[in-house]
Amino acid sequence: MDSYGAILRHAREEKKISIETAAKETSISQRYIEALESENTAVFHGEAYVVGFLRNYSEYLNVDAARLTKLYHAALVQESPVPEGLIAKPRPTYFVPAIVTSSIAVVTTIVLLILYFAVYRPKQIAKQNEYTVSNKVQQKIYELDSKPLNERLYVGDQILVPNKGGNIMLTVASDTDSRLGLQTPIGLQYFDLSETRELDVDGDSAVDLVIDVWEVSSNKNSRGAEVYIMLKDGSAVTENIDETTIPLLASQQANQTVVLEDNRAYPFTLNASFRNPCVFRYEVDRKDSVENYYTNGDAVTMTANNKTRVWISNGNTVKFQVIAGGRAHDLEIAKAGEVVVEDIKWIRTDDGRYRLVVESLD
Repeated sequence: MDSYGAILRHAREEKKISIETAAKETSISQRYIEALESENTAVFHGEAYVVGFLRNYSEYLNVDAARLTKLYHAALVQESPVPEGLIAKPRPTYFVPAIVTSSIAVVTTIVLLILYFAVYRPKQIAKQNEYTVSNKVQQKIYELDSKPLNERLYVGDQILVPNKGGNIMLTVASDTDSRLGLQTPIGLQYFDLSETRELDVDGDSAVDLVIDVWEVSSNKNSRGAEVYIMLKDGSAVTENIDETTIPLLASQQANQTVVLEDNRAYPFTLNASFRNPCVFRYEVDRKDSVENYYTNGDAVTMTANNKTRVWISNGNTVKFQVIAGGRAHDLEIAKAGEVVVEDIKWIRTDDGRYRLVVESLD
């Protein structure tokens, strides 16, 4: 059987690329590259990290990543001892007809399932989606309140904004196809992809809304736009945070970066957008962590009361944006090739103030 490590090493040497050069150009540390080529998986933090780095390194060397991933899993199977319960034992001859009949039934069932999920089901879903888009005649009305609105809006959808002079209606414009268009009492407003903007909807020179466009089609208004909208006046805080759970810190630590400071703590949203492949894990308010492999164009949104902890297999592959207190703050974490662990959390100072900080962990 071919060795995925030998294939990687041969491809690199054939291209006359040194390990140092490969590490620099892929942002994968040298020891991880050496571990991949020698098939020493013990240096990685888990199987997800091996697979992620293996795919990234294979694509860099122009080697079939899918084939090398299969070779890696095959190597795992060969290295694992066969469970005693799986060792075949002699069976009486009268079991053979029953086994043959059962095998035929299983194979038939598998073939039918493959045909259903590979052929029939995709066509059925495509027809349903086509029907939904072409027959979208009843538009939705969303009412803003203390909870931020995070929805995909389509042409004709309306947003009801509470106002001291009476509710104000915003309508998604028909030319929402490369940017979000909103019809407001002060005129038609446009918002570009990834733009975060404060908006005065009633013309009183006071900011009423914060609008963030996360995704919008470049050529089809039928796909709508993914948006995040919150009231500017601070009423978007929906939960009472137990301030006694926020750690007291007399002064800023060397490994901390202050995002914002306020006289109270409130929920915040962390958006992660991926520029290159990496393994990413996150934990919100000490709940169960979530881990997955992400690649260019993927995005994750996390909302926390007190703290979000993130693990990144390659630090400079992720761009972060924190939304708190009605404002968006961009964060850059640039530690190429190494596993990065960061806390984004509230801390209390001894003067009664609260800081939202980014803290690097060893």
